[in-house]
Amino acid sequence: MSRIRTIDLTRRESQIMDTLHRRQGATVEELRAELPDAPSPSSVRKLLEIMIERGLVRREYDGPRFVYFPTASPEAASRSALKHLVRTFFNDSPGSAMAALLESANAPLSDAEYRRLNALLKQVRETGDKR
Repeated sequence: MSRIRTIDLTRRESQIMDTLHRRQGATVEELRAELPDAPSPSSVRKLLEIMIERGLVRREYDGPRFVYFPTASPEAASRSALKHLVRTFFNDSPGSAMAALLESANAPLSDAEYRRLNALLKQVRETGDKR
């Protein structure tokens, strides 16, 4: 099974990445319009500069402004957000997070989902692989 590179994002960086992936790129003002408790334009620009330095975002000049695009894959960004969620709300316990997801599911797992999760659990138990 291939490993997907994970990245560590702050809460605000995760919000920015989510917006950039969903919109396929955005300006500072477009980002601010979608951020909860949006910081000032200069704060958003500073965050984007940091994200560019870390290789998470790239920008292109488009007339009077820059448009920012994600360079990190959606998989890497979602894994980072999930890692943050597990650490914050489930005391860094993937088992507790998985149990909460399964308990809150509206429908039972399909046979294919069950087999996939079962295989992942066996792999983690056998190899000690931390996802």
